[in-house]
Amino acid sequence: MPRELVRRIEAATPPGRDRALDALRALAILGVVLGHWLVTALVADSGTVHGASPLRYMPELAPVSWVFQTLAVFFLVGGRVAARGHASARARGTTYGQWLGARTARLFGPVAAVLTVWTVVSGALLASGVGLDTLHTLLRLVLSPLWFLLVFAALTAATPLVARLHPLWPFAVVLCVDLYRFGFGGSQEAGWINLAAGWLVPYCLGATWARGSLRGRTTGWALLLGGAAATAGLVLWGGYPASMVGVPGAAVSNLNPPTLAAVTFGLAQCGAALLLLGPLRRVLARPAAWTAVAVVNLSAMTVFLWHQTAMMAVTATGLLAGRLPGLHTAPDGPAWILVRLAWLPVFAAVLLVCGAAFRGYEGRRARGRERAPVAAYGPGPARPAPR
Repeated sequence: MPRELVRRIEAATPPGRDRALDALRALAILGVVLGHWLVTALVADSGTVHGASPLRYMPELAPVSWVFQTLAVFFLVGGRVAARGHASARARGTTYGQWLGARTARLFGPVAAVLTVWTVVSGALLASGVGLDTLHTLLRLVLSPLWFLLVFAALTAATPLVARLHPLWPFAVVLCVDLYRFGFGGSQEAGWINLAAGWLVPYCLGATWARGSLRGRTTGWALLLGGAAATAGLVLWGGYPASMVGVPGAAVSNLNPPTLAAVTFGLAQCGAALLLLGPLRRVLARPAAWTAVAVVNLSAMTVFLWHQTAMMAVTATGLLAGRLPGLHTAPDGPAWILVRLAWLPVFAAVLLVCGAAFRGYEGRRARGRERAPVAAYGPGPARPAPR
């Protein structure tokens, strides 16, 4: 890693910044990206492209989803950062509108770029004769990450209302909704209540953390072991799927909308995150390690929004050479997994190109006091101070 970059980022980082929070955020984003690349396949068949998942053909791979479905950690960190940021903004006399505008500006700058590019691409694909089924598959992959940003933005906007809400209240809502859906045969549409309530649990847990109520390793172990035991019980005896991501063709998805099993699994992840804080802080005291985390955070939303596009670009280019294993073939066996792993560096290389082209949209910040290069915990880490 270039020494000058390491020196600049180290110099621009406030002494009191908790680098472990940035590391948790980076791990959460990278977990989602790698998870999508591993469990999402685009199968070329009879002139069309459709989506598939190795989890459908090989359900024994469900533990892979336990490693890479890391959204609860992102909401945990987001709740802590937003709660502390809002309290700090109020103390400085910043209005709610100014604070919220600064918080969301960096989220939606990259979204505008993605939507613009894919509007043009969609028109070009239709004009070239690509079928509607193929276009629908591609757009679903591109646009699916936006649900996460919408929920995250909504919870951020509600921070003044939910910052002191105990996590047990939204947890109780999720429990009641699932009892109604699965225990009493109620409408499955009611599950969409959990889209807000389910992610509100780790978000409120983060706000509780911001108030200093999650101290000591005992809390981390309690969340980890309790959440893991509850999730295991729900999977083994409650009929919930073992996979923590959606599987095409499955009757129930733990993620879309979130189920009680997804929430308890998220609590276990939050416990693990709290236990990792100490080791992460020791590692990130090293300037080179901190620089790597900072670089990921500076492009976090760009990476999140463009990683599926990078995978599809490689897939489309590969079609010029025919149906390539691990790229265009059905994910129906261990051989596909092995070949897919070999494609990951190619996906990453194309994602770097996308990042270089579009990261500037993420760098645009709202005007005002939140533009300060060392402002405390905005959507990403502080930028190096201008020279």
